[in-house]
Amino acid sequence: MLANLTGFFIQWGITALSLWVASHVFSGIRFSGTSSLIVSALLLGFANAVLRPLLIVLTLPLTLLTLGFFLLVINALMLLLVARLVDGFKISGFWTAFSPASSFRC
Repeated sequence: MLANLTGFFIQWGITALSLWVASHVFSGIRFSGTSSLIVSALLLGFANAVLRPLLIVLTLPLTLLTLGFFLLVINALMLLLVARLVDGFKISGFWTAFSPASSFRC
């Protein structure tokens, strides 16, 4: 059981570190504090584990038609969803979420 939690915490830490780096690289991504960063990382991991596979299946024809590029849109939508749910996490718009979206797959 502890081995499963170790992998979870490592993935959570990597996601939080990635979000923190993205907030310094892209001016449209902001966190009000460390707690909002940690909650955002946890919620993004949950969204990528539960919602992302469902969206991939539902949009499979469009993903095949665009040769997989629509997956970047799905990643951006996951980031925007988390930003809407977490109070201290702000993304200025879709294009800001779209630009680093390929690096936030859990």
